[in-house]
Amino acid sequence: MPVSLSVSREILRGFGGPPVPEEWRGEVLGEWGGVGGGPSLLNFTYQEDRRLATIQNVFGVIRGREEPDRYVILGNHRDAWTYGAVDPNSGTAALLDIAHRYGVLLRSGWRPRRTIILCSWDAEEFGMIGSTEWAEQNLGILGTNAIAYLNVDCAVQGSGFFADATPQLDKLLIEITKEIKDPDVEGMTVYQTWAAANGGISIERLARANSDFSAFLHHLGVPSLDLYYGKEFAGYHTAFDSFDWMENHGDPLFHRHVAIAEIWGLFALHLADDLLLPFDYLTYATQLQSHTNTLMELLDRGISLQPIVASIDEFTAAANESVEEAKKIEEQESEEYLPRLRQRTFNDRLMLAERGFLEAEGLLGRQWFKHLLYSPPEDYESKLSFFPGIADAISRAEKIGTREAQLQVQHEIWRVARVIQRAAGILRGELT
Repeated sequence: MPVSLSVSREILRGFGGPPVPEEWRGEVLGEWGGVGGGPSLLNFTYQEDRRLATIQNVFGVIRGREEPDRYVILGNHRDAWTYGAVDPNSGTAALLDIAHRYGVLLRSGWRPRRTIILCSWDAEEFGMIGSTEWAEQNLGILGTNAIAYLNVDCAVQGSGFFADATPQLDKLLIEITKEIKDPDVEGMTVYQTWAAANGGISIERLARANSDFSAFLHHLGVPSLDLYYGKEFAGYHTAFDSFDWMENHGDPLFHRHVAIAEIWGLFALHLADDLLLPFDYLTYATQLQSHTNTLMELLDRGISLQPIVASIDEFTAAANESVEEAKKIEEQESEEYLPRLRQRTFNDRLMLAERGFLEAEGLLGRQWFKHLLYSPPEDYESKLSFFPGIADAISRAEKIGTREAQLQVQHEIWRVARVIQRAAGILRGELT
């Protein structure tokens, strides 16, 4: 429960027991006592509103003119812990701005090639209920027809642009940020300030389950994206998340809101209108190789990564083949039936390749999480933010230290290798 700084100090000073670890100390909270228990007594009262309520998701649908059964989905939740100026209303404002801009385009005669769905989720703060129930209810049609899910939760919570995504979306995101004016630095693009702040472009992966992309990526295997300004917000989920804070500190001119809306909206337009889906699986292959190199440094001798290495080689070859095939299709662009059918078939392979990383059995003990590359690990202190099944097996092996635990690590390596190989087959349009 959030409490004031002065109350925090009084509570912490009254703790006895073992001394507080040095890394917990700091100027803000001052000197602590111990880590408990006692000798202080704290009167803590919590009044809960226990009731059932009906939640309501709200959707806006722009039906595609040529491929109405292919969906580009944009989502933001609108329920908040308190006032919610940052979480989620900064994202809600951006979503409404995009809806307005798309409305202007529709009135001018434009209609997207593929269907665009704008989603306002309810009950996210209760465990992503609105988005998860909808995704599960429509699992079959979304599993075959959803091109991508583009999420914005806290659109603006500070300075600096940040993005998390599945790797095939990286290239398009980078290209779009080169076209958007930076909201804070005159004469610069978002790309230029983003790269300068990080010493190069840094895109995190979605190995966390704290927003509405979780059901789409971790359960359905839909390529996903999450955008935001500001790495952290000190008033998160407190009464300080107010319009006053946003107007005076977070984004006084609301230019960061505009930048997020422009990046988000333009990204969706490319996915909805480009003849060939702008997915880059060579970037995905490079990222998988980087993950493998990191994993190699953590494994004990006697555990082989060769299955994953071999499957990544196969995936890389399939990605290269898809690049060459895309060039040939673009050269043969035509209104005739057969070329159009070839374009759609190729796009479907690009769209469905992410589904290849799903395993029906899911993670051990957590079957709902089916994505074997990017799902949250069970151990939140894990050094790995990828290959969650392997990360969980390593954590268990470190605690148990048995031969069986080591064999479980190897088993999880084989599972990851198998899904990467499956994704390669999907890219090629082949069975595995």
